[in-house]
Amino acid sequence: MSSRKSAADAEISNFCGVTGANPKVAKQYLDKHKRLDRAVDEYFMNGGTPLAASSNKAGPSTTKLNAIFDKYKDQDIQEDLIGIDGTMQFCEDIGLALDDVVLLAIATDLKSKKMGSWERQPWIDGWKVLGCVTVSVASPRLITRHRCDSLEGIRSVLPRIRAKLHSDPAYFKKVYNHTFDFGRNEGQRSLAMDSALPFWGLLIPAGLSGQALAHYVATEDGDEALPPPGETGWTPQLTDLWTEYMETKGGKGVSKDTWQMFLDFVRSMDSRLERFNALDTWPSTIDDFVEWAKERL
Repeated sequence: MSSRKSAADAEISNFCGVTGANPKVAKQYLDKHKRLDRAVDEYFMNGGTPLAASSNKAGPSTTKLNAIFDKYKDQDIQEDLIGIDGTMQFCEDIGLALDDVVLLAIATDLKSKKMGSWERQPWIDGWKVLGCVTVSVASPRLITRHRCDSLEGIRSVLPRIRAKLHSDPAYFKKVYNHTFDFGRNEGQRSLAMDSALPFWGLLIPAGLSGQALAHYVATEDGDEALPPPGETGWTPQLTDLWTEYMETKGGKGVSKDTWQMFLDFVRSMDSRLERFNALDTWPSTIDDFVEWAKERL
């Protein structure tokens, strides 16, 4: 079997694992897009139907999305916002815990600028873009189109958001980078450590559970290549060590540079940190962490 065929079979297997589709449907989407992330996105946007069977459906209703916004809008302020109380009630109504990582993805897609704050137009536009797909949690193969202009519809799209966050490196990076600005206190350039640690605690395990933080080896040209057989990437043990180090030696805040480069660090490091090169341009926090962590591995 050629290496090209093996790679194609692996892509089909990954597509089926994320979507629950059969290999024939997986091949349709992968042949069209040539990229797993784009193929998965269109599959879900088409309601899980084969390409030939997909059809256009009416999108979410602006009127209904406005009504949902008004239901949770903060009535005690002049600004047209859903505030903290409304956020808590909304999450309760759609069955989403406040510490669920999916909320960070929703905040990114709805362009929320800070925790517990949602502006009307980005709210409406965001839910429209997120699409209208119903995914059965009990039976992932049972996927039907649904307009997410109701609480039921919004609730039904959450599994797709979760699957994309876990499986799509580009989308994960978008959510990860937005979280820095989203969680930062107004007027501060850094992200407070007591916010950064919980965010890492949500995001890193989510990325590791799928392909979003898949291990790669950086080439001399700056491209990403598959690691050698048998080499493992970032592990929960390293996450625990990073948390311990930042709690005790990380200071009061995390700079944007450290926050963003930590994501590349996680993806490019092996489980023993043997690929670390002190001559690379990592932030000093990461340099110091590697020296500290190697004594504990």
